[in-house]
Amino acid sequence: MFDLDAIRAAETNLKGRFRHTELIYSHYFSERLGYPLFFKCENLQRTGSFKIRGALNFLDNQPPALLRNGLITASAGNHAQGVAFAATQAKIPSLVVMPENTPIAKILATRDYGAEVRLHGVNYDEATVLARQLEKDLGMLYVPAFDHELIMAGQGTVGLEIMADLADADTLVVPIGGGGLIAGVATAARGIRPDIRVVGVEAASAPAALLSRQVGAISTLAAARSLADGIALKQVGTLTFPVIEALVDEIVTVEEEEIAHAIVGLMEKSKLVVEGAGAVGLAALLYGKPGVASGKTVVVLSGGNIDVQTISRVVERGMLAEGRFLMIRIELDDSPGALARLAALVAELGANIFHVSHDRRNTGVPLGQAEVHLELETKGPEHIEEILTGLRDAGYGASVLH
Repeated sequence: MFDLDAIRAAETNLKGRFRHTELIYSHYFSERLGYPLFFKCENLQRTGSFKIRGALNFLDNQPPALLRNGLITASAGNHAQGVAFAATQAKIPSLVVMPENTPIAKILATRDYGAEVRLHGVNYDEATVLARQLEKDLGMLYVPAFDHELIMAGQGTVGLEIMADLADADTLVVPIGGGGLIAGVATAARGIRPDIRVVGVEAASAPAALLSRQVGAISTLAAARSLADGIALKQVGTLTFPVIEALVDEIVTVEEEEIAHAIVGLMEKSKLVVEGAGAVGLAALLYGKPGVASGKTVVVLSGGNIDVQTISRVVERGMLAEGRFLMIRIELDDSPGALARLAALVAELGANIFHVSHDRRNTGVPLGQAEVHLELETKGPEHIEEILTGLRDAGYGASVLH
């Protein structure tokens, strides 16, 4: 039976085998939001997310006969690494089916932990179809990503740690994908403190739990894609959904740009690297409707497995949104020194040239002129206006690209 006792048993059995992650007070975001805010840093967990907890708890409770041929699962990345790690620790093989668009960092990490990886489908749900077929063909034991009591109990140890470290917490903000994490955390926290508030957060492009709550039954989305790929699922779990309905006070959604801004904010202000799924909780507090949280609030940063290419794109988008990055197009006289004079003016205006493209062969530009694209680092919206005014006053017809 899945309850607080099952979570306590998982904590006892697995003691010392995963990291009791830090609960960090955020001075910056507490001041910005107006209430004490803490981050539960599962992004610092071994394998980079909370998923290792459920995988270990599941494996430890299986009879040896079922493990002869190893473990198999489907995953968008974090569960894959947890299963691969658990299997390698137990000295048994593992096979993981991952969606074809899984970030390369998660694929390589899963292989590094010892699993064989096969890519199939455009999302977790399609990868699951193949994994379930291979389960039968190869006689391997399938490890559910979220919809199993042992998985939920393992994830619930996150909640026990929060309550041990901050017994008077008022609100917990937790990402929702399939629901294993929030079901476990809510069961643990409310089993200890029945009056604690639990808020779930989904990507607006994949609101499976919210839709199911609205219609009163588990519903399947037509599609689910998000920067928060770890929680972009078409359907919430059949075991997790009743727990969510019973113990989660509110479910909110966040937009893609809000997730990106939260990732950048966590890196810049808290020096914490998180993936999209790990950032949705902070995004909900920064950009969601007022009153989502109150009192001492804990946001679960569920994972930190984000590849450098995604970080680069997200940072650039964040800088654009905050007015700290400017892309402009200028038609310039194609004569010696013209580009140097433009660069000198940009320097005088206090902007830093990040990238420059100079093209005199563009047929859309008159003979005797060249097309110049400048990517500039700026100090904010007011500085952008100063740059554009300065260029216009100097006779340059700059058009803004981004």
